[in-house]
Amino acid sequence: MAVNYRQYQTLGFLSLGAAIGLLLILFPLRPFVIIPAGERGVVMKLGKVQNDVLGEGFHFIFPLSTRVKKMSVRIEETAIEETVGTKDLQTLNSKVSVTWHLLPDKVNKLYQEIGDNQQIASIILTPVIRESVKASTPTRTAEEILKQRENLKLEIEEKIKGKLDKYGIVVNEVALTNLSFSDEFKASIERKQIAEQDRETAKREAEAEIIRAKGKAEAQKLLKQSLNAQILQKQAIEKWDGRFPTVMGGNGSIPLINIDPSQVTPPQK
Repeated sequence: MAVNYRQYQTLGFLSLGAAIGLLLILFPLRPFVIIPAGERGVVMKLGKVQNDVLGEGFHFIFPLSTRVKKMSVRIEETAIEETVGTKDLQTLNSKVSVTWHLLPDKVNKLYQEIGDNQQIASIILTPVIRESVKASTPTRTAEEILKQRENLKLEIEEKIKGKLDKYGIVVNEVALTNLSFSDEFKASIERKQIAEQDRETAKREAEAEIIRAKGKAEAQKLLKQSLNAQILQKQAIEKWDGRFPTVMGGNGSIPLINIDPSQVTPPQK
């Protein structure tokens, strides 16, 4: 049966109209999904989480039976302020900040077991951070924490990573900031520092005094060695003007200087 051009045209309009009508019906149902950069799509069919994870870009889906939950895999930050006791019963106030992100191929399991990014931060991240801080701090005294702050930070970071790794949560960095103690402890630290400075000053002064005393003793020793009897006699002769001092005594005697005649030069006439 022959179909003329007009019939073909009519069938074409009908097909186009049907297609447009189908699109108008389906478009509000969103038969597709676009996953932005830095996110992944968790696919759920009839409410059940699927093994496949949608990457960035455009994807067709069955709108009536399929739903997609978008999860961020960008780096996020979770920070807490915690007050804990030290080994010497001091109170430490600190702020711990953790930057982290989700492994892209684990977002479906995380969503299935825990929830979205916000729920992961509140249900998993925050308790793990608090637990790690409370486990690491009481093993150190307040002074050790001040002197070995980096060691405390590394221990907290190691504990956090160990607990989050099994979930598919990657820890990028841990920061330990705003460390502070009570006013009483700060005052005791200041007094201790002043006392230590005083001890160092006293030690240096004592060492300097010992050096001065040794120098003085050495000088006296050298002087004593140089001032022997002959040198003293020679110095006396060099200063003698040829006259004996007159001394009034009980017996009228005149003190004599023991002079070797061979070393005396008679006065010139």
